[in-house]
Order: sequence, then structure tokens, then C-alpha cells
Amino acid sequence: MSFQSALESLRAAQKPSLGTPAYSRLVNRPAARYVAAAVSTRGMTPNQATVISALLSGTAIVILAVAQPRWWTGLLIGGLLVAGYIMDSVDGQLARLYRGGSKAGEWLDHTIDCTKTVSLQLAVAISWFRFPQVDSDYALLIPLGYAVVASVSFFGLIIMPTLRPKPVQVPEGAEGEAWWRKFALLPTDYGFLCLAFLFAGISPLFCWIYIGFFVLNACALALALRKWWRELVVLDRAS
Repeated sequence: MSFQSALESLRAAQKPSLGTPAYSRLVNRPAARYVAAAVSTRGMTPNQATVISALLSGTAIVILAVAQPRWWTGLLIGGLLVAGYIMDSVDGQLARLYRGGSKAGEWLDHTIDCTKTVSLQLAVAISWFRFPQVDSDYALLIPLGYAVVASVSFFGLIIMPTLRPKPVQVPEGAEGEAWWRKFALLPTDYGFLCLAFLFAGISPLFCWIYIGFFVLNACALALALRKWWRELVVLDRAS
């Protein structure tokens, strides 16, 4: 398949965008579409894309944990995380292009996503401990708390679709979503968080950005848990 034909096929086989934050929807997925079209001409498989994503993100996490914060380390860490997130979307794009994935591939993708989601926050804790960037040791509780928030959020997003009735497919653009919602969800967007790590070498600025992400994600999780519980209670009563 040529690059152009692969690109056209991918444009016609995108996941529904309803509920997807702005960065993932407007930046990451379109970028991944072009990368997927390019690597498909070389026969790359979805699992290979997943492994490349893991290597890129894993390298960034290791650098974050062991390297003295410098302006250039922030650019390197952020760049690797952004590239890793693009490849994380490429594996799904390739699966749709090849008209099917595998249960093993889905397991691999989710396992790596869960690992990097928690490890990234733990790497921040290690960095703040090894290279003090905050005045109090109590500040280390922030990335540790973020790891809890991130893991619970990831678990909820994975398990809720298995507990809901199968959704009715609607045409793209016909969901009736408010235009601002995708921007309101930006703080919960992993890809948007990756951009924040471009400033990881500028300690005071990054600390405040990171704390802001943590607070907003903790609030979003609290609202989501309340929504998920009420939704499931309604489903239980209906059954």
C-alpha cells in the first residue's frame, strides 16, 4: 500500500472523537496518522509500534529520574515523551489500517500504558529527591499522590467501557458535543502533560506546572468517580 492510499484509508477509519481531549484529538492523532501511513509502507506491525513507544517513553522516564535537571534535559525528556505518545497512537492506527488487531496486542498496549503512566510520576519523585527542587520533603508526596491519581484514572477509563452496555455508533461530528469540552479536558490529556515536561529542566516553573496538573487531575478524578458510581448504580437498578 502506498503512503497516500494508506493515509486515505486511515482518514476513513478513525476512532470516535467524543470525549477526547483537544491535544490527543487535534494534534496527536493527526500526527500519528501520517506516521502510521509512512511506516505501513515498511510493513511495521502494531506490536512493533507499541514497543517503539515503550522505548521512547521509557528512555525519557529514566533520564528524568537520573539526570540533573538542565534546560536541555527538559527538551529531551519532553520530546521523547511526545514522540512516544505519537507512537502509542500509531499502533492503533496500524491495527485499523490492517483491519484488525489482536488481544495480545491490546494487552501489550494497555500494560505499557499503565506502566508508563505510573512510572512517569515516580520518576518525578525520584528527581525531586535526588536533585532537590522544592523546599520541603513533604513536596515528594505530590508526585506520589499523582501516581495514585493517574493509576486510578487509567483503571477507571479501562474498566468502565466493559461495564457499560455496548454504545450505539453515531456518525463522526454528530455527537452534539459542546465545542469547549475538548479544551476543558486538556489537563487530563496525557499528551498535554508530555508537553509540560519540556520545562522539566527549569525547576521552579516546572514544579508549579506539575502541581497544577496534579490538582486539576485530582479534581477531575473525584468528579469522574462520582459520575461512574452513579452511572453504574442506575444500570444495576435497571437490570
